[in-house]
Amino acid sequence: MRINPKKSLGQNFLKSKNVLDVIIKTSEIKDSDIVLEIGPGKGSLTEKILEKAGKVIVVEKDNRLIYFLNEKFKEFVDNKKLEIIEGDILDFDIDKILKSKYKIIANIPYYITGQIIKKFLTAKNQPNMMVLMVQKEVAERIVDKPESLLSLSIKAYGTPKYIKTVKAKDFSPQPKVDSAILLIKAINKDFFVENNIKEIDFFELIKAGFSHKRKMLLGNLKKEWKNNNKNKDLIKVFEKNNISLKIRAEDLSLDDWLKILK
Repeated sequence: MRINPKKSLGQNFLKSKNVLDVIIKTSEIKDSDIVLEIGPGKGSLTEKILEKAGKVIVVEKDNRLIYFLNEKFKEFVDNKKLEIIEGDILDFDIDKILKSKYKIIANIPYYITGQIIKKFLTAKNQPNMMVLMVQKEVAERIVDKPESLLSLSIKAYGTPKYIKTVKAKDFSPQPKVDSAILLIKAINKDFFVENNIKEIDFFELIKAGFSHKRKMLLGNLKKEWKNNNKNKDLIKVFEKNNISLKIRAEDLSLDDWLKILK
């Protein structure tokens, strides 16, 4: 059955066996694992996940592929090892479907990368690991300096690692840019729990800090940080924590943001 990728869904099917093997190796799948695969496409990665995992759930938006996957993996669907769900992952009710810990493996449309990462990292039932195919430039921004709103948002929950560059030629059709395998491991909410801070307060702070990227952090916070409910004297806070009054948001570490918030 021939299925042409839909441009409207941002579909680019991965065709490199070597890259598939790297994804599987990075995922460290055990036979006790539940794996949630987002955007399985024609099932080339699904096939390899099924060899390792105890249970696999795939979420696919394209109804043409739902039929194809049900036919291709009929044996696994019948014995309940594979569950195929038709729908938009952004509408996926994690807590309703998944009651225990799980891993995420995803080759996702680049335009919803940030939304998907946020959805699962902030979820009540977080994955313990995410292995994602993302745009190369995005992966570099997440793991390298200077920091960004996205990189800090991820590092507050887990540890990101750049695994491998994936060339455009490894996909069909070829995207215009190279991709990368990004690992986010050790996912938890310890940063918030141990420091007794609310997630919403942390994100309001860093969003205010990055509101005008090229301007100094102090000015951004004075103007945009609406939740400075302790009416902090920000200059004193900066000086107490040896933070330069001329620093920009991108040059602050996660620990520095914590000092400002606390």
